Amino acid sequence: MSHDVKHDQSPFPVQGAGLGLRRALLGPLEHADLSPVDFMEVAPENWIGVGGARGKAFRRYTERLPFVCHGLSLSLGAPEPLDETFLKRVRRFLDTHDIRIYSEHLSYCSEHGHLYDLMPIPFTEEAVDWVAGRIRQAQDLVGRRIAVENISYYAQPTTELSELEFINAVLERADCDLLLDVNNIHVNSVNHRYDAAAFLAGLPAERVAYIHVAGHWNEADDLIVDTHGADVIDPVWDLLDAAYAKLGPVPTLLERDFNFPPVEQLLAEVQTIHRVQSRHRQTPNRYAHAS
Repeated sequence: MSHDVKHDQSPFPVQGAGLGLRRALLGPLEHADLSPVDFMEVAPENWIGVGGARGKAFRRYTERLPFVCHGLSLSLGAPEPLDETFLKRVRRFLDTHDIRIYSEHLSYCSEHGHLYDLMPIPFTEEAVDWVAGRIRQAQDLVGRRIAVENISYYAQPTTELSELEFINAVLERADCDLLLDVNNIHVNSVNHRYDAAAFLAGLPAERVAYIHVAGHWNEADDLIVDTHGADVIDPVWDLLDAAYAKLGPVPTLLERDFNFPPVEQLLAEVQTIHRVQSRHRQTPNRYAHAS
């Protein structure tokens, strides 16, 4: 079956700079100048089945801007079967709102019950085969190609493979795309002491669908917590710039989940994405870098 989700002859599902739409932002954004925002992202779990005034407000946004979805609860690495009923509901939601792409975390969040956190999958060949098969199954159930995101993690899982080898193997065997989170690369590079630029350079350019950028919390000099509750810092902007040097100006979304600043400050960060992208307008797209 075909998993084609490309629009307007672009290799990417959306274009430009985006902003995550959270329920707390529905009101503040309603009368804001959203001209800097090219697309928005939501978690389908937060909106499937929502009706009434809130559902109508959401519909106004999806009719106004392109949307992507980033899931929270699919638990791709879990031992129990995928929730096929949920995925069929996701498919209807994606179709109803013309969602450009569906992404999920390369992690698990359940083991015979919800864990309320994103746990790293062991970096083993057995786990590669397991999760790749589940991604292929999920793609068939939602009727389109999906993207998986490199996560931040704090406890080191079993490591037959490096994190980079594990991600690349899953992407290849599942034949899916990558949601590239540059903040998570920065966080992990500090917490697990590796070279962020080398990690970025080792990812497959041709599989990147879009990018996440976000803020975090510095717990200590050698421990960063990925919170999505603060402004993006300079080293993460620098890593985003390096990603564009490799990939071209890939569509990029600002993630902010709580501790929201004034709307003007949020939109200023979206404008920063545009400014960094503008420095790379002449960079060939990802296919020119694929080997």
